[in-house]
Amino acid sequence: MQIFSYQPPCIPWLDIRYIDRDIIVINKPSGLLSNPGIAEYTHDCALTRLQQRFKDCILVHRLDCATSGIMVFARNKKAESSLKTQFQNRQTQKTYIAEVDGILTQQSGVIELAIGADKLNPPKQMVSESGKAAITHFKVLQQKTHSTLVELKPVTGRTHQLRVHMLALGHIILGDDFYGDEKTLKAAKRLQLHAQELSFTHPYSGKTMHFKSAHSF
Repeated sequence: MQIFSYQPPCIPWLDIRYIDRDIIVINKPSGLLSNPGIAEYTHDCALTRLQQRFKDCILVHRLDCATSGIMVFARNKKAESSLKTQFQNRQTQKTYIAEVDGILTQQSGVIELAIGADKLNPPKQMVSESGKAAITHFKVLQQKTHSTLVELKPVTGRTHQLRVHMLALGHIILGDDFYGDEKTLKAAKRLQLHAQELSFTHPYSGKTMHFKSAHSF
């Protein structure tokens, strides 16, 4: 099993993009856990940092530690229930940006490959016929000399879905310390995956809320 070295970034401590009585939206940096793990050293995370200032803050969804970008948190039980239902029922819209190894020959498409746990290499995931359905839309944004910038829109929200789907296409996300090789690890200092846009319905007003944070790679 891979040893997890956790050194969360401290600057900025929190990047809050929106706040009202019901929700808080942040731009999470790469290297910061969404919520604490079992080990004491994982206590410092996006959730606990928010709870230091806003005791009512509740986790609604997660981004991988290495993934940066937009996250929404609830501030009361009704907002929590509404937001979790939207994520579970695929009523949210999520757009990620990734830089992957190699040149994609197909400019756009849909990846429909079921994903399940890699029982021999936890906590890794893998494409598996017995896994859960997983769907990702992709579109090429820019072709570089040895890599490609792609837009990824997951329909489902499986663990490591975007990493596993791009691996299955033969285009590992640069900087991926779970599924990458020596070449792709050396190509970037961090995982080149960013949750750039998130849209959902506000739990109380019913208005469509849309947030965007440009990637920095």
